Amino acid sequence: MCAALSVGTLVEAQEKGRTFVYVSKSPEQQIQVFQLDSQAKKLNAVQTLTVGGAPGALCVDPQKKYLYGSLRSTNKIGSFQIDPETGSLKLLNEVSLAEGSNAAFVATDRSGKWLLTASYSGGKVVVHKLNADGTIASPAVQTIDTAQTAHSIAVSRENTIVYVPHVAPNAVYQFRFDDKTGTLTDIGRAPGGAAKAGPRHLAFHPTKNLAFTSDESGSSVTAYQVDPQTGLKPLQTLSTLPAGFKGGNSTAEVKVHPNGKFVWVSNRGDDSLAGFSIDEAGKLTAIRRSPTEKTPRSFDISPGGQFVFGAGEGTGKLALYECDPETGMLTRIETYDIGKSLTWVMAVGL
Repeated sequence: MCAALSVGTLVEAQEKGRTFVYVSKSPEQQIQVFQLDSQAKKLNAVQTLTVGGAPGALCVDPQKKYLYGSLRSTNKIGSFQIDPETGSLKLLNEVSLAEGSNAAFVATDRSGKWLLTASYSGGKVVVHKLNADGTIASPAVQTIDTAQTAHSIAVSRENTIVYVPHVAPNAVYQFRFDDKTGTLTDIGRAPGGAAKAGPRHLAFHPTKNLAFTSDESGSSVTAYQVDPQTGLKPLQTLSTLPAGFKGGNSTAEVKVHPNGKFVWVSNRGDDSLAGFSIDEAGKLTAIRRSPTEKTPRSFDISPGGQFVFGAGEGTGKLALYECDPETGMLTRIETYDIGKSLTWVMAVGL
């Protein structure tokens, strides 16, 4: 039997592999692919793929053989094969969603057999079967009406609960997930961490039973205790803004560092990544806000945690940061002007 690797060793090993960065360029209807050169600390362009609609949210299956994306302007979701050597994409198929129900978020379950989508405008959660060849089966296995502003999907580590943050209801909808049939059963809602917080996205801690939401309307981050059987319980909510901030702001993305020591939330208005340290008990402490490109709708962290990628929806520029794994300090080392408006960035280790 092999000895278990520590989180630090796993992080280091992941950073030595090939990392590809996928960026949705909505106005151009393109997905831009880069390869990260971790030694030179730069991105090299691999592919610019034109797709059949304005791309938004992206995800990959657990085996990292396929990429799935929301094509929001055409009300479709698409499947793409990933070349394991170059990271480039090849379209496999597209499937239509219900009129007016474009996907704000896409995610596979932990087995890679099912694709789940959340519709912000339509107030729906939809489940599609994924075929063995990576294509999306149609029609959908299940469609559940929830409420408008359904914003993201997060599947529990055990593949048994699906969490769907909703901004306006200020709640995370929770569903028991049957990974044999792909069906969802409502098990109630977890409240937002504060009045009018408005949970938007949710990220899990890599080892602890903790989760964190970016609170869109509250400009805050909320830490939750995760019970594998019953779901989420809010523990703490902190502002993502500097003291005395007077302008308009909403948060967007939330990501946890692979070593589990830090969590960041993006501020659209303050235009920053608000960082927080996570102690052994799961308590958050604000550490630093790092300036970003205008309107950082999306950001991601490299698999090994050495780099952070911040996408500017308002500038079309992608900021590359180096991350100190001990302090959580982000240092911008390069900025790439790659489009008119960037709606998603995702880093994948192959």
